[in-house]
Amino acid sequence: MKKQYLIYVLFVLLLSNCGLHKKGEIQLTDYVNPFIGTAGPGNTYPGATVPFGMVQLSPDIGIPGWDRIAGYNYKDSIISGFSHMHLSGTGAGDLYDILVMPTNSRFTKRIKDNNFIPFSRFSHDKETAVPGYYAVNLLDFGIKAELTATARTGIHKYTFPKDDASQINIDLGYALNWDAPIETYINVVDQTTIEGYRKSTGWANEQRVYFVIKLSKPFKSYQIFKNDSLTANPSKAIKTKVVLNYNTIDEDEIILKTGLSTASIKGAYKSLEEEASDFNFENYKAKASALWEQELQKIQITTPDDTKKKIFYTMMYQSMLAPTLLSDCNGDYKGANGTIENAKGFDRYDTFSLWDTYRAAHPLYTILHPKRVSSMINSLLAHYKETGLLPVWSMQGNETNMMIGNHAIPVIVDAYFKGIEHFDAALAYKACVESSMVDSRQLDSYKTLGYVPADENNENWSVSKTLEYAYDDWCLAQFAKALHKLNDYKYFLKRSENWRNLYDSKSTFMRPKLKNGEFIKEFVPKEYTPYFCESNAWQYFWSVPQNIEGLIKVVGGNLAFEKKLDSMFTLNPLPEDKLPIFSTGMIGQYAHGNEPGHHVAYLYNYINQPWKTEKLVREILGTQYKNTPSGHCGNEDCGQMSSWYIFSSLGFYPVNPAQGIYSFGSPLFDTATINLENNKIFVIKTRNNSNENIYIQSIELNGEKTDRNYITHKEITQGGTLIFTMGKFPKKEKNYMALSSEMFH
Repeated sequence: MKKQYLIYVLFVLLLSNCGLHKKGEIQLTDYVNPFIGTAGPGNTYPGATVPFGMVQLSPDIGIPGWDRIAGYNYKDSIISGFSHMHLSGTGAGDLYDILVMPTNSRFTKRIKDNNFIPFSRFSHDKETAVPGYYAVNLLDFGIKAELTATARTGIHKYTFPKDDASQINIDLGYALNWDAPIETYINVVDQTTIEGYRKSTGWANEQRVYFVIKLSKPFKSYQIFKNDSLTANPSKAIKTKVVLNYNTIDEDEIILKTGLSTASIKGAYKSLEEEASDFNFENYKAKASALWEQELQKIQITTPDDTKKKIFYTMMYQSMLAPTLLSDCNGDYKGANGTIENAKGFDRYDTFSLWDTYRAAHPLYTILHPKRVSSMINSLLAHYKETGLLPVWSMQGNETNMMIGNHAIPVIVDAYFKGIEHFDAALAYKACVESSMVDSRQLDSYKTLGYVPADENNENWSVSKTLEYAYDDWCLAQFAKALHKLNDYKYFLKRSENWRNLYDSKSTFMRPKLKNGEFIKEFVPKEYTPYFCESNAWQYFWSVPQNIEGLIKVVGGNLAFEKKLDSMFTLNPLPEDKLPIFSTGMIGQYAHGNEPGHHVAYLYNYINQPWKTEKLVREILGTQYKNTPSGHCGNEDCGQMSSWYIFSSLGFYPVNPAQGIYSFGSPLFDTATINLENNKIFVIKTRNNSNENIYIQSIELNGEKTDRNYITHKEITQGGTLIFTMGKFPKKEKNYMALSSEMFH
């Protein structure tokens, strides 16, 4: 693993510095704005990380709250330290492990809001964030803090003023939001080495982070604490911390590097040995930048609009902040069964926000990162081997059971049909079947009744669960068919039609149904009720991507379906309507800030009215993403919100994420070149492109006119050229061969 990592780093540095870019030339990393989403509902963090890395070294405000789920909010004015792990764009407040804060005698004020730990004011004028690097001036101390990272290590550089009472605080008891330490341990090994661990609970029920900290300058003394009381070294308690004391001269630089492991302190030492063996901060910063540049170069766009370019490359950046690496250099990791497991022949990932990311993020990875997808699939299967089930929403070697569905299934099935290599298809099929046949998660009722019944006493998201399970069943049916398991194919295909059991022809919506087979009596489609997962009946009605034709037919045909779609985007909430926190980015009843409706704008393609899709896609691209801290209209959700933008700005989107087919929308850029890992190149050109020319007039694929409104995954990965000719007015006489659910890979 060490040799492979060093070879990869040297390769990307070579590309970055020796031919890919001339000296002084703008790199794609220059267009990334990590502050997008750090205000408003985005819940992103601005700190230092590498693509899909274990470490997310980022500033913490130190004050809890929904707006600081990722530890940071752009509107705040203080920083309480820098912790090594953060979630990107979720609604779950966890991680924030191993807080480090430099201080001195200039400022000693404490406040209740951050639990009386050290803090400093800061200004955005003295703050920088680029891929792989973050810097800020801690104004009250006169200390400059700089951060960078490798895959498994976080590297800090603190520039101190002259002071005889400079300190570095390392706080394992620090916790925020849902997170709570249950056991922490600190051992001061010598004047430059500290080791320990932090075990915590919260959203991740049993999280373990082992660490080793190395310092470039020996400290003169230290104080170690056990539950806020001075104690002897080493210290083990629910809360422990150590304060390192220094005499600093002016412009005194101290490098602190932290190796992490989820398996052992030994593994943390190995992380430092293999990835950060010296204290050359600038070299690590350059390596992190080179890794990001290499990944961003996978899509090269041409546009005269720098703002669009910045949004696009920031979305690419944010699409690669999760899943995150879980395994050590030798493959060890904390398994979902609580034991130390070993990943043989693959990197073990976690942070699988599957209810969100199965829709667009994972299909995007199959185009841009197929080799990494192989490790992701093996990671899902490792979770199955450890627990007997595929994950629902897994993090740090834990099943959080957040959200709904069995959405590891479409991710696995999609990867199988797209030819992702190096995973056991028989094991994958077994995992999918067994995860679909258990009696937990209300699958028992789903199997016997054909739907999840409403429970009027408790929130159970019954309609949403039924629709999501039905989609997963369709994916599994296709897998069964490919493996010649025809009985299974018939069984799961029949189950995939369970959405029909909740369709109410009277209201023309999916309606909650009681166990006795009767629909609930009180039903208002635009209301947010316990029967729908973070949505209402309008937003979840369209969640039948496996059979859009069947949905069209039960509604009453193309005209009725068109009218219902039109109403979806024009029925605006009234001032008196109570909108929950997740209903953001509203266009009528469509909420782009939440995931269930992300495919809906593309459904006009199924009734041969693509111009309505084209108009809506351009509207969403232009209004729901901004190059500002509040630039996300909703939670970024581990890459889903950004992946929607990437796909849609290129001109296509996976309505059915496991179908291997992408529905056309309205491309945003003059050209986009996708540099594939198989060394093929796929080029998208847009003729007559402008902000006004949003309607497709004609499409050419590899020099031939096409009369369909989709492209296949195979056509993209084989390389070629796709040309859109655009115009100011819709070309309604187009008669495209419409998308069909029968089309499959």
